[in-house]
Amino acid sequence: MSESKSTRSLVGVALRGIGMGAADVVPGVSGGTIAFITGIYEELLETIAGLNFGLIRTWKKEGFKAMWKQGNFSFLAALFLGIIISIASLAVLIEFLLENYTIQLWSFFFGLILASIWLVGKTVKKWNLTTIAGLIFGTVSAYLITTIAPVEDSTNLFYIFICGSIAVCAMILPGISGSFILLLLGAYTSILGAVSNLLSALKASNWDLVFSNGLILVVFVIGCIVGLLSFSKLLNWLFKKAHQITIAILTGFLIGSLNKIWPWKEVLEYRLKHAGEIKEELVPVVERNILPNTYAELTHQPHFLVQACLLLIAGILLIIILEKFGKKTQINS
Repeated sequence: MSESKSTRSLVGVALRGIGMGAADVVPGVSGGTIAFITGIYEELLETIAGLNFGLIRTWKKEGFKAMWKQGNFSFLAALFLGIIISIASLAVLIEFLLENYTIQLWSFFFGLILASIWLVGKTVKKWNLTTIAGLIFGTVSAYLITTIAPVEDSTNLFYIFICGSIAVCAMILPGISGSFILLLLGAYTSILGAVSNLLSALKASNWDLVFSNGLILVVFVIGCIVGLLSFSKLLNWLFKKAHQITIAILTGFLIGSLNKIWPWKEVLEYRLKHAGEIKEELVPVVERNILPNTYAELTHQPHFLVQACLLLIAGILLIIILEKFGKKTQINS
């Protein structure tokens, strides 16, 4: 591969990373879905699964450059650079949109998932009893996960480590949102808040806050690395040994996740968060999906149906564009 082609390829990988990071910030949308539809999913799994102590032996015998090439570290560096840039730049924006434009944001991501179901599902070469059973299993599993009530937020460092190990497994699965798993485990606002608080603390040169929030993020990242190295090997093995049924199950995960992303919801149960503190607030714990008109009647708020439909279509179109982009850069690389 020529140097210019190699550079273009890495830029394309970084752009995919930006898309993955944006998706992983939102509860209900998976970065793994973006990796899959843009054509880097299996390379990502194989690269991560190939990280082992053999790379150190290669470094000792053949040098750093040989080790870097064998581990496909250029690919990983470009991808994770894109993810980090995306999360750092979008964390505050996503918090704002979730709070002030909830229906519009979920509508956009509902469109993303709808298009992803078609794009992932069409890669199953033959639908038979086995793949249909896998589809049903994935759908039911993801749906049941979305019905679990979240637990209270925690900033215990060991718990944050465990949450990172579990959530990263979901982050690389198309259809299962790592952010939503963090929400269920009670660590979502802690992690997202740590990102935005760290950025604010850096701007204000508040080093105590930089350290406390940075520590939470470092522990979380370590947990992610441990979980990623363990789970990617299993997933990579499944892709090689049972490719069709694995894809069918992942398609089911996408279908089941739609329950979480439906824009119009009625809150059935709240929980008091930060009781007795200045930032005390009521947060929804148990919700049910309702129709737009029902939402307007119950909440006395506009249902924004026209905006929702336009953003849903925009989400579908974005996924189609991403798929075309993925195919084009694969051909050119």
